[in-house]
Amino acid sequence: MPIVQLLLGALLVCGVLLTAAWIRSLRRDPTPGRATVLDIVVGFVVNFFDTLGIGSFATTTTAFRLLGRIPDELIPGTLLVGLALPVVVQAFIFVTIVEVNPAQMAILIGCCVASGWLGAGVVASISRRAIQLAMGGSLLAAAALMLLKMMELIPAGGTATTLPPSAFAIAIVTSVVLGALLTVGVGNYAPSLIVFSLLGMDPRAAFPIMMGSGAFVATVAGVRFVTRGKFDRHAALGLAAGGIPGVLVAAWFVRSLPLDALRWVVLMAVVYSAISLLRGGSRYHRPTGHDASRDHRSAAADGAAGTRD
Repeated sequence: MPIVQLLLGALLVCGVLLTAAWIRSLRRDPTPGRATVLDIVVGFVVNFFDTLGIGSFATTTTAFRLLGRIPDELIPGTLLVGLALPVVVQAFIFVTIVEVNPAQMAILIGCCVASGWLGAGVVASISRRAIQLAMGGSLLAAAALMLLKMMELIPAGGTATTLPPSAFAIAIVTSVVLGALLTVGVGNYAPSLIVFSLLGMDPRAAFPIMMGSGAFVATVAGVRFVTRGKFDRHAALGLAAGGIPGVLVAAWFVRSLPLDALRWVVLMAVVYSAISLLRGGSRYHRPTGHDASRDHRSAAADGAAGTRD
């Protein structure tokens, strides 16, 4: 069976497992209520921009906090459960329509997902603030390099769908590192876009790789939150209901953009992510007194907010 079909089959299984767990959860605890129109609108908007590579977790967390929609402690599970199915749709679309070396794609996705599960112990000794500041600064530096290439001030690449061995080796190391960083809330979208582009890959070819990784991680983690009941069922349903149409609209947008225009979109996504990381790192403070419990819950939500962004 071709690699792409195997990958799509595995994605489908993960999506079905999450949906089945979600249905069982609703049957066990049919809490009165429904998704609001605002939940659906938030789902559409954040997943539209997520499909462009900007990410959805940080923006959704911000929206929920501004609206006072759900308690902080339920935000991580709500985001993972509600946004998992839209990112599965993203992965299906881009894996199917975007030309990229299937073997390289499968290896890079596998490295990222495996490292995400195995790397927690390695990155646990590094403070999240230090990682945020380092990654934010690195992304800004990489964005500056990408801008110089786009302005033809230095030689530019970025049209390949298959990486040569040396570049592929760098991509593997990058995927392993980014997978490990997922465990501390640093997302893989912007770093993947910038690294793969600088290695000479067509930015479009990076989308199925990074979204395939995100889909596997989000669905498996989402099942864990569902089984523990640590999410808001109605808000999550609204995110999924609005998110899937948002993905479909944005996927057409990405596919129809000329390559030069897409590079500018990627650059803006990377700069946004870099600024978000730097702001998150600079806002860090050690909680004291009666604020400790509340700040701990907020930090947990912030950690989930960066999982893919």
